[in-house]
Amino acid sequence: MFKPGLEVFSKLLKNSYSHIRSVSSSTASITKIHRAVYARTYPTVIVNSDGSTYRTRYHEPRAIIKLPIDISQLSDAERKIRLDKRKPKRKVKIEAEVDDKFNSSKYLKYMKKK
Repeated sequence: MFKPGLEVFSKLLKNSYSHIRSVSSSTASITKIHRAVYARTYPTVIVNSDGSTYRTRYHEPRAIIKLPIDISQLSDAERKIRLDKRKPKRKVKIEAEVDDKFNSSKYLKYMKKK
């Protein structure tokens, strides 16, 4: 049985790591993070237009991000339906006609005179 010696391990380490730094409790120090913007990201699911999904990290806390559909790949009928959905809906103005045929003299008999 072959047992590699220290020379084989040192060659492997030299080839695999370009920079080796020894970290110990004597070299550690307490300081603040020197960044203008702190990189905090949140786990998010991205949904492609074909329905496939994958997970990534996003800078805002969102659960799902849905990517838009490429309209150039749709058929003419589907494209027309999608474009019609994008247009703003027209507001319907309802004008109610009020019949103002109120006659106050009709109710004078119910008024009490003091």
